[in-house]
Amino acid sequence: MQLTLPNFISLLRAPLAVLFIYENTYVRLLVILFAMITDSMDGYLARKYGVTSVTGAILDPIMDKFFVSTVLIVLFMEHQISLYEAMAMLSRDFSLCAFAAYLAMRNKWSSFKFKAIRWGKISTAMQFLVLSALTLGKQFSASLYVLFVVFGCLAFFELVSMNEAKKS
Repeated sequence: MQLTLPNFISLLRAPLAVLFIYENTYVRLLVILFAMITDSMDGYLARKYGVTSVTGAILDPIMDKFFVSTVLIVLFMEHQISLYEAMAMLSRDFSLCAFAAYLAMRNKWSSFKFKAIRWGKISTAMQFLVLSALTLGKQFSASLYVLFVVFGCLAFFELVSMNEAKKS
C-alpha cells in the first residue's frame, strides 16, 4: 500500500469513527465534520499533486463505509435509528457489493478502473448531513430513507453503465 498524504488522510476516518463512540453531542459533531473534511481533502490533494492511485481509489470508499457503518451502529445501539433506517442509509454500499459480485461473475474485476461516481458522492454527502442531524436528535420521515435506496440503485446503474461504456 502506498502511504501518500491523501491515503493517510483517508485512514484518519478510522480513529474518527472510534471517537464517535464517545457520548457527547459536540464531540460527535466535530468527528463528523472532520470526517467530511478528510473525505473532501484526500481526493482533492491526490488530484492536485498527481498522487492518485488504485490504493487511494479503494481506500477512500472503504474508510467512508467504515466511518458511516460505525456511526450507524452506535446510533442503532442507542435507539436513535431503526434497523431499516440504518440499512437504507447503507443502500449505496449494498449496491457497490452487488456491482463487485457482478464484476467477479463476469471475470472483469481486474480490468475495472475504480473511481468516484456521482451517485456515490451524493450519497456520501447526504449520509454525512443526515448523520449530523441525527446526532442532534433530529428524526426524519421514511421518505428520506427511501431516497437513500433510490440513490443506491442509481449508483449501481451508474457503475454498470460505466462498465458497459468501457467495452464500447
